[in-house]
Amino acid sequence: MLLKCVKFKPMLSLAAGDDGWSIRVQPEVRAIEGYPVVLPCTFSHPQHSQHSSLQVVWRLGHGQGATVLYRCTSRTGAPTCEPGPQQDQRYRLEGNPREHDLSLRINSATLQDNGRYYCRVEVQGREHVSFEDKMGTRLRVEAPPKILDLSVEGSEQVGYRALCRVQGSPLPDVQWLGPDDLLEGSPVGPLAQESPARYHTVSQLRDVEPGHQYTCSASNPLGKEQATLYVLPPRPPMSMARTSPPLLLLLSVCLGAKVILLVGMGVWMVQGGALQGISCWWK
Repeated sequence: MLLKCVKFKPMLSLAAGDDGWSIRVQPEVRAIEGYPVVLPCTFSHPQHSQHSSLQVVWRLGHGQGATVLYRCTSRTGAPTCEPGPQQDQRYRLEGNPREHDLSLRINSATLQDNGRYYCRVEVQGREHVSFEDKMGTRLRVEAPPKILDLSVEGSEQVGYRALCRVQGSPLPDVQWLGPDDLLEGSPVGPLAQESPARYHTVSQLRDVEPGHQYTCSASNPLGKEQATLYVLPPRPPMSMARTSPPLLLLLSVCLGAKVILLVGMGVWMVQGGALQGISCWWK
């Protein structure tokens, strides 16, 4: 099966000792969010080596903080390497351990899959021995920009600002557009550097005025996405109403076919553009 947008660097051969064992891995693999990716790992061993079964282990990270993502056992005469009953189905062995191939397949890669992976083979026979690569394979998952949220906050007294929260890898560049020109926005942060926050950025546009429209535009080498909001003027005060938060803003955010409307403190989700009187687009 053809895997889309996966790039490999030359293989590393990591000797496990002077007894003829070696493991070969890719130093780095790149993938696109939402597509499958394969992490190559092969091994060799002396021809005289005899074993009854092989156990394959893939880990994310090294040392005490490592997470075991996949484990399977290949028994003598069995056609496949059998994983445990609790195995996450997103991971599967792409190679055949009996053919010295321990390659791991990750379905529908996400930004949270970024990290360094280590493969390990355990030979169970007269003597239990195990070998693993020490350098690991660095997986870099990239994603086009995605606008997660577009909102306005503030009051008549202190003024209003628009906020645009974006996700992507490499981290998208965010710009604000008015009806006729480019507006000066600024980042909000710093955000935490731990995953997944390190793939998010928030840009703010100050001095937002009712009765105007503003567009948030996010781009990186993989693509571009835009969302436009309209700020409606405040409603005239009602003579009989008690003091309450003003019904001030109507925001329209276009993310594909999804339209998000915020009125005061209420949120409605409208699919397929069923709301009339509001125009909305995305690119």
